[in-house]
Amino acid sequence: MAALLAKCLVISLSAVLLSLLSAGGASARGLPPPQATVNFSIAVQGMVWCKSCKYSGYYAPMDASPLQGAAVELRCRHGPHRMKLVPGVTWAGGYFLIESAQMASFTIDECKVYATAANSPACGVPMPGEPGAGKGLPLKFERFEKRGDGLQALYSAGNFFFQPMHANKCY
Repeated sequence: MAALLAKCLVISLSAVLLSLLSAGGASARGLPPPQATVNFSIAVQGMVWCKSCKYSGYYAPMDASPLQGAAVELRCRHGPHRMKLVPGVTWAGGYFLIESAQMASFTIDECKVYATAANSPACGVPMPGEPGAGKGLPLKFERFEKRGDGLQALYSAGNFFFQPMHANKCY
């Protein structure tokens, strides 16, 4: 008898909940209205450097100059078949910022940033043992930023290093 009463209670509670949700007037019955959709995007920043070449912006503690025009990309992979990438390019100061709303469905562990090419005849070889072409860097969360009608999560990837093909030949 107790089992039958419990079953009836579950069925009647389910019916009440379904009628509230399907009526669309849940807020009129004391429930809060549904939240508006929030636009969410991500941004990834980092730097690409030319090691041992003293160009504009040379930074002595790193023995490197910022590398303009280097190709970078954000790659996110979920499982063997779902992969997306967003390309980017470094600005005059070697800095890059890749922004995308498409990547918001991936987790931080599923994404890395790659420097795919230095695009410099003087400094186009990845440094051994340093992040460069072919070696991706993980993302590190920095902060959330309010953007117009949504939020953007800002991540940092760090520094990529390239070098001249021949040591000390910076052209």
